[in-house]
Amino acid sequence: MARSKLWQTRLLNTTLAAVLLVGVSLAAAKGKGILFPDWSAATAGSYAKPSAEIGKKATKGRPWSVETVASSILGKTLAGKPVSVVGEVIDYSCYMQVGKHGDKHRGCGQKCAALGQPIGLLAKDGSIYLLIDEEHNSRRDGLTTFRKQAIEHMAHIVQVNGTYSEVEGQKAIYVQGTVKKK
Repeated sequence: MARSKLWQTRLLNTTLAAVLLVGVSLAAAKGKGILFPDWSAATAGSYAKPSAEIGKKATKGRPWSVETVASSILGKTLAGKPVSVVGEVIDYSCYMQVGKHGDKHRGCGQKCAALGQPIGLLAKDGSIYLLIDEEHNSRRDGLTTFRKQAIEHMAHIVQVNGTYSEVEGQKAIYVQGTVKKK
C-alpha cells in the first residue's frame, strides 16, 4: 500500500513538472519574434525579396578594413565574421523602447536617424542588429554615406552586408564600403 502511494506521488510530481515545463516553454516561445508584427508592414521589400542591398560583402580572411585594423589597439581587432542579413531598417531606439517599426514609423525613424539616433536591422526571427559604418576613422570624421543610405531605406526590408561582431550579447553589423568618393 505504501509503495502504491509513493508511486502515485512520484507520478503526480512528474506530471506536474512536465506540465510546468511545457507552460514555461510556451511562454518563452511566445516572447520571441518581431514586436507588434501586425502593427505596420515594411514600406518596401520582403524577406524573400529585399528592396535593396546596403554595404559591400566582407571577405572571410579579412572581415575588417585596413583602416579599422590600423586604428585597433596593438593591431588586434575583436573577432568578426562576414555576414549578409536580410531585415527591416529600423530606428533602434524607438524599436527597443516602444516596438515601433514599419511604414507607420518611417517618418519618425528617418528623423531620429538624421539626428544621430542608432540605426538597426530587424531580422525575420525578431533578432535585432545595431548597424554601424565599418571604416573606423572615416566614420569618426563623417566621411561615410551609410547613415544617408539607412535613412533612405528606413522601414524597407533590405540585405545588409558587412562584418558581424557580438560583445556581451550586443549584436552589431559593421557595414563596409560606404566611404565617400573623393
